[in-house]
Amino acid sequence: MALADYDAALGHSFGLEIDGIVIKQIAEVRGLKMEHDVIEVRQHTADGRYVVRKLPGRSHGGELTLVRPLTADNGFEKWLRAARFGRIGEARRGGAVIVYDQEGSPLKRYRISGAWPRSLEIGALRAGDPGVLTETLVVTYEQMEVE
Repeated sequence: MALADYDAALGHSFGLEIDGIVIKQIAEVRGLKMEHDVIEVRQHTADGRYVVRKLPGRSHGGELTLVRPLTADNGFEKWLRAARFGRIGEARRGGAVIVYDQEGSPLKRYRISGAWPRSLEIGALRAGDPGVLTETLVVTYEQMEVE
């Protein structure tokens, strides 16, 4: 039996959608992770054997790291400012990380909920450096689902 012919997914570009606003200039995404506790149940079978069964437990949130070139857009700073000054109701948001194909069409969406920015770091500022300045945003989220 022949295997289905699937092309490997090439992440041409990435975007972050928060409250309906899409930021498409994301250069790197790290930390997309779904994880559950493992619950061990020890029991005896009908024939008397001792077995340990593993079941999925409580799911965990995580942290997501987004890197993009430094632009005039200050959306990251506004979002971080709300969390920094204790307006967590304003800072806690839902959204998605979107992977786009080479034609700019969405390939996959990773929906996050209960997300708020933990930190924002601007790349090293060096006079005469020909490299692109970047900003790195770390976002804490409570839950992630794949659409």
